[in-house]
Amino acid sequence: MVKDILAISGYSGLFKLVSQAKNGVIVESLIDGKRMPAYTSAKISALEDISMYKMDGDILLGEVFSEIFEKDMNVDPKSDAKALKAAFKEVVPDFDEERVYVSDIKKVFAWYRLLKEKEIITADSVKSYKEELAKGEEEQEA
Repeated sequence: MVKDILAISGYSGLFKLVSQAKNGVIVESLIDGKRMPAYTSAKISALEDISMYKMDGDILLGEVFSEIFEKDMNVDPKSDAKALKAAFKEVVPDFDEERVYVSDIKKVFAWYRLLKEKEIITADSVKSYKEELAKGEEEQEA
């Protein structure tokens, strides 16, 4: 679901990994489809590696997106801070309010909306993501 999707500091939106290059990667914007190089000097974060603080640990961004999808939420990222926090509390009831900022919550809802528009987040992708997650947990327990 969020595999090969990247966030690059200094650029708005999200990018899909296209290929590896000598000193970075080639990415394609999910917003306008334009390709560009992203160099190793840029702060590049893979969405599958991003997690958010909870009171008792953390939660992967993919899990947050899955919860938003399952609750069929359509939150406007431009809503006021109080509304955003309330909506996020529905998704992650025990998020750490001191370490998860409103700007982070805005980004989560904006990214979710973009991924859903581009049909990267679908019922099938959420289902397969959850299956992969469960499989990974089983392997860790073994």
